[in-house]
Amino acid sequence: MEIVWYGHACFRLRDKGATVVTDPYDQSIGYTLPKIRADIVTVSHHHADHNYVSGIKGAPKVVDGPGEYEIKGVFVTGIATFHDGKKGAQRGRNTVFLLEFNGLTICHLGDLGHVPTQAQVEALSDVDVLLIPVGGVSTIGAPQAAEVISLLEPKIVIPMHYKTKALTLKLASVKKFLQEMGLKKLAAQDSLKVTTNTLPEETQIMLLDHKQG
Repeated sequence: MEIVWYGHACFRLRDKGATVVTDPYDQSIGYTLPKIRADIVTVSHHHADHNYVSGIKGAPKVVDGPGEYEIKGVFVTGIATFHDGKKGAQRGRNTVFLLEFNGLTICHLGDLGHVPTQAQVEALSDVDVLLIPVGGVSTIGAPQAAEVISLLEPKIVIPMHYKTKALTLKLASVKKFLQEMGLKKLAAQDSLKVTTNTLPEETQIMLLDHKQG
């Protein structure tokens, strides 16, 4: 499995037989979406910085809500959550996605705005790689992200949806999250390649550089 981050909440997850792209964005937020081809596109919620499906090449199957799906050997589970801490009253609904293929389980939290309930935590058990928003403002921030990680106990954590030089939105940088997790500095990687055999025994935080078009 190769994981590439294109900035904000957009990742490409690619393994034998299938490519998944999460939450593609339009150009309004400062990032430029590269030309990406996918078999599956997940959309956590319908805001322009998360649902620019027309920017993805090919004829991908779009999954944008709760439910269970099997597409090209990938098992996709959408779990209903909220975009804020007031049951959607401020920003509406959000879908968390579990993506299972070739023995790995990837969880993309989208714009999660609250700590998951006990039932949601149970539904999100056995996560290998957690893609988690940490920039606050419109999602959970650093303290809540740390709490979510302690509840889900993933093997690998990749922060997303935080302030970078390219992003025009006002979010917190990743620095506060790293401090919350007890890390002073962490070198970013171009991409992450992971298999069931290379998963760490204890939770490990990984930073990815965002790739631009």
